[in-house]
Amino acid sequence: MASVQQQNIGKYHEKISVVLTKDDYYPAFEKSLKAYAKNANIPGFRKGMVPAGMIKKQYGPSIFADEVMRVAGTELEKHLIDTKAEIFARPLPAMSNNTLNLDMQTPGDYTFEFEVGTRPAFDLHLLDGNTAFDVYKITVTDDLLREEAERLQMKSGEMTEPETITGENNVINVHFNAIDADGNINEAKQAFDNSLLVRYFTSAVQSTLMGMKNGDHVDMVLNEGINAKILPAIIKDLGMDPSNASSGTGRYRMTIDKVALVEKVPMDKTLFDKVYPGRSIESEEDFMNELRNEMQSYFGHQARQKLHNDLFERLVHETKIELPETFLKKWMSEGGEKYKSPEEVEREWSSFDHQLRWQLITDRLMEEHKLSVDQDELEQGARAQIMSYFGQMGAMSSMNDTEWMEPLVKKQLQDSKFRNELQDRIITDKLFNQLESMIKMAEKEISLDEFSKLPSMHHHHH
Repeated sequence: MASVQQQNIGKYHEKISVVLTKDDYYPAFEKSLKAYAKNANIPGFRKGMVPAGMIKKQYGPSIFADEVMRVAGTELEKHLIDTKAEIFARPLPAMSNNTLNLDMQTPGDYTFEFEVGTRPAFDLHLLDGNTAFDVYKITVTDDLLREEAERLQMKSGEMTEPETITGENNVINVHFNAIDADGNINEAKQAFDNSLLVRYFTSAVQSTLMGMKNGDHVDMVLNEGINAKILPAIIKDLGMDPSNASSGTGRYRMTIDKVALVEKVPMDKTLFDKVYPGRSIESEEDFMNELRNEMQSYFGHQARQKLHNDLFERLVHETKIELPETFLKKWMSEGGEKYKSPEEVEREWSSFDHQLRWQLITDRLMEEHKLSVDQDELEQGARAQIMSYFGQMGAMSSMNDTEWMEPLVKKQLQDSKFRNELQDRIITDKLFNQLESMIKMAEKEISLDEFSKLPSMHHHHH
């Protein structure tokens, strides 16, 4: 009769020993042998007529090993179910198979050892309603609004190509070459193309640019020639790191490839209809209100993303969860498809650790609040996604026609990648709605500038 022992060998780290006697596995072995003999294809013998001794000699040892291992696995499984064990991942064999000396000639008692990591209990104190989380309300200032309206006027405008640069609204296509102090081009470094507005440059460079045409050039030190606001973006375009102060001190020759000018579209019905088709906006005031609302909702969305990121970060970092680190590192090294060296494990540990904590927290919330996704919700989600896709393509007219919509929804949901991504998205939404209902929110007014300077977290939950 099989017996199972369990002992603690570390923090949330258990060793389980399964001892099998001959009676536990031998009948199963004999049964497997018979089944194998029935179906074996061996040259010179008719199917099912191969002598048992021959089968046993040739295939016995591997069938024997398989059966013993299988029975050990089943016993382990039974034990875990009976003890209602909460464990991580799959149990790890704690010893190599060759120490077992499985021998079908002298079947005896075999001991299998497994290691498991058990799931820690933890307290979600951040969600007891006393901890306040900042929710930012980004103000849409008149300046921001005007800038955005102007961008839309430019975007819808006609492009002309004048001979020379005449003002700050000229667009110039240029390429940058790195140069030394004497103005010699460093041929080893590649040239970078860009398309920039004249007003992005400092006033000294702007006055130099006036009257210039294709083929002319200006030499400059980046941070002396380009406005501070746009400088980081350009440094990045030049393949350098904007957070490194020395990046801005590079000397470059900027050569003009093309001069252009965008004629701003006037604030009139043509623009309103182009930007918001079908909303029959008549006046500039209505247009600005519509734009303000759009920006407000976009910023609202950004602020919620930030809240969700903060929730993720703080729950992961501030919920005390003691993980069986020794077991998990061993599991990362040996439990996967291919072996990972201790160095690889150390490198991946911190992101694995974060994901695991998040997984533990979300599993618990989903269980406590019975969050799940049913077929109806999947179909609705798929429908919405297909609608938005056709909407972007401007094919909205026949959208209420269920005749072609429903088969499309069914087809999409049969695609497992689409289905899983959709399911993840819906669950994540539910999860964050649940979280939002459990925390205290402190609303903070903030400018867009301040908001974009807030430290952004680089961890991403799915």
